[in-house]
Amino acid sequence: MKFLLLLSLVALSQCLTTKVYLKKSKSTRQILKEHGLLDDFLKKHPYNPGTKYFPWMQNTFATEPLQNYLDLEYSGVISIGTPPQEFVVLFDTGSSNLWVPSVDCSTPACSSHHKFNPQLSSTFRSTSQSVSITYGTGSMSGYLGYDTVQVGSIQVSNQIFGLSQSEPGSFLYYAPYDGILGLAYPRLAASGATPVFDNMMSEGLVSQDLFSVFLSADEQSGSFVMFGGVDSSYYTGSLNWVPLSAELYWEITVDSISFNGQEIACSGGCQAIVDTGTSLLVGPPSGISSIQNFIGSKQDSNGQYIVNCNAINQLPDIVYTINGIQYPVPASAYIRQFQGYCQSGFEDIPFQGSQLWILGDIFIRQYYCVFDRANNQIGLAPVAQ
Repeated sequence: MKFLLLLSLVALSQCLTTKVYLKKSKSTRQILKEHGLLDDFLKKHPYNPGTKYFPWMQNTFATEPLQNYLDLEYSGVISIGTPPQEFVVLFDTGSSNLWVPSVDCSTPACSSHHKFNPQLSSTFRSTSQSVSITYGTGSMSGYLGYDTVQVGSIQVSNQIFGLSQSEPGSFLYYAPYDGILGLAYPRLAASGATPVFDNMMSEGLVSQDLFSVFLSADEQSGSFVMFGGVDSSYYTGSLNWVPLSAELYWEITVDSISFNGQEIACSGGCQAIVDTGTSLLVGPPSGISSIQNFIGSKQDSNGQYIVNCNAINQLPDIVYTINGIQYPVPASAYIRQFQGYCQSGFEDIPFQGSQLWILGDIFIRQYYCVFDRANNQIGLAPVAQ
């Protein structure tokens, strides 16, 4: 399962108008190039040859630029096949499968996105295995195949991936990406598919079995996921390492959630996942209700939690204490501003009975995150201002 929490349908309809807009959206590389920023970005995040089996050579890593879409989603461009077919994908630490639409898909969501054509790739290998994935908002079903996948400057051969034949509902129709590239653990992968990063590790394509994420704020450019490396210029101080409590999602233990020095949720500790594929800060209804009450948010007729915009300059931080370290999230981050109104960045978890908390993009924009598969831990440090 996966939690993709975006704008309400009302707000979304105001931001997205037609599928033609989605078809014509530009890749991050195109945008950086048009603004004269691509060369500088690539210089700051170079790719160095070598593998982890040759320690005398420089570290092997690759940086994938991500496009910030309305502070809601962060996606980048990959290619699949020979010759390569390009796709915009959501880089998602809350799921484990790679999939893109296929030419066999006829549902409306596929009509508004790029579709993979196996017959145009000389390296494609089909299987008879089906795949079906249900997310918090949206689902796909199709079949599995193998082909060459290019992510940044890393080329993964014989990567298994899903080719959707059906994407029901309206959510994926409006999504500004074609598919999803999951970065969680193999146990979470549908149909036993091997995740992309696991193949990067097993094939020696990264010198460190970790990847790191920086998410920009205010729809700015500069976001990236770095495979095999950490860029210390993007954070201040040192990384604090948090051991995983489970190796499925990137799951950790949160000690407490407090407001103005008072514990208001997660009493006695709770489990949380760090998820680049979730826009908001999410939790069980009881905990979220307590937070909404403390920040003064009220539900409107559409079920959205509205906050007085003046509260941005008045409310204190919401503090997540993790492994004994405090991680404050300021009101300017957890209150989302739109034209004429403000909305709470907290939301109930969409799955009944689940007690998981989700540290989504609102949290990750505040903290540089290192996802360390070698040691099953997450490194966190405040982003550089």
